[in-house]
Order: sequence, then structure tokens, then C-alpha cells
Amino acid sequence: MKKPSVTPFIITLLLAAAVCTHGKEQVKDSNGNPVKRAAKYFIQPVKSNGGGLVPAAINVLPFCPLGITQTLLPSQPGLPVSFGYEPVIVGTDYIYTSTSINIEFRSEIWPVCNELSKLWAVDVSSSAAKEPAIIIGGESTAPNSLFKIEEATGAHTYKLTTSSGTVGTIPGAWLGAPQLIDTNDEAKTLFVKFVKVNDDATKSTTATSRVEKLGLRMFPFY
Repeated sequence: MKKPSVTPFIITLLLAAAVCTHGKEQVKDSNGNPVKRAAKYFIQPVKSNGGGLVPAAINVLPFCPLGITQTLLPSQPGLPVSFGYEPVIVGTDYIYTSTSINIEFRSEIWPVCNELSKLWAVDVSSSAAKEPAIIIGGESTAPNSLFKIEEATGAHTYKLTTSSGTVGTIPGAWLGAPQLIDTNDEAKTLFVKFVKVNDDATKSTTATSRVEKLGLRMFPFY
């Protein structure tokens, strides 16, 4: 019996990927290069004198899950993240605007809340505020763990959206450092750029890279 060819199946998958990304723009990093799926990037606010984004406690008790805060020091790039599609889009290595993605912190060291994932999510708990926090501990297929990258004014500048609003900031508990929230107030919108992590600069013989250690200094508990 002649074995069925896998070629039509592969073609179907590639056509499906083309349909999913048709009419959408490739997301570009700060150097104008396409943002790649699963590669590491720093997310850095563009209208601020601070640094990048890191996980940080937003409550004294309960301590977990962690929220996400911008570092106050420009010299601190934040903690690397990667982007992935949910559901997976076969046949594309790049991230496109207006397409559902997961965002995940990528660090080998995680001092607390290790029982939770490093996926970003909108807090949908019963205790969530009117403008809920963006937290860690999401599930890849959960609606509150899906984000979209949308173009904004300025070269290679973007904003992040959710199914219920836009990612913005409010003054947080740690010295007023900007804390990420889900909001419908345009004045609070967070505009960001994506800075590619230099793999050569972050390689280390230890479990944690130099850049990760820099970012982790902003953990209030580290």
C-alpha cells in the first residue's frame, strides 16, 4: 500500500500560517529587525527615565503571585522575555502585530513563587482591582494569558493589549516604581520597545547570566 504523502499536510499548515498573519505587520525590535518567536528580548518603556521590566511583589500578603514593575534605574535592562503563539502558528518564526501571544520571563533563577509559571497574565481573581494587575503565573491557553502587540506612534514603538483593555502603569508600592495594570484609560498606556538580548554578552559559566543578575537586583526580596 502506498504511504500517504505528508506534503499536502505541510502545505495546508503553511497556508494556514499565511492566513493568520495576512495583513499584519512584523513586530520589529529597537534596531528594526523582526522579533523572533522564542528569542529573548528586554521590554523597555520608551516614555520614561527608568529601566526595563522585572517581576516584583505587589502585595505584602499574600506574597504570590508576583506582579510586574519597571526598574527605576536606566542602567538596569530588566529581565528577558520571550514571545510565543497560542495557539501555535506553524511555519512562522516571527511575531506579528494583532496576533494572540504568550509573554514569558526567561530566567534561570527565581527566588520565590517557584510553584507558578513565568507566563504573564491579567489578574482575574476575586480580589483583583478595577484596573487589575499584570501578574506572573499564567496558563498558556487561558484567555487572561493572551496578549497582542499593537503598533504605536514612533519608530519601532508598540503597546500591549489584552481582551479587556490595554497594558498601562500606575505608581506601585516600591518607591512608586511603575506597576503594570490592565486599563481602559488611554492616559495610562505603556509604550514599549523590544531590545534583543545579546547572547554573547549574557553567556555565563554559572546558572545565571550577568544580565539576569542585573535585572534581579530589582526584586525587592533578592
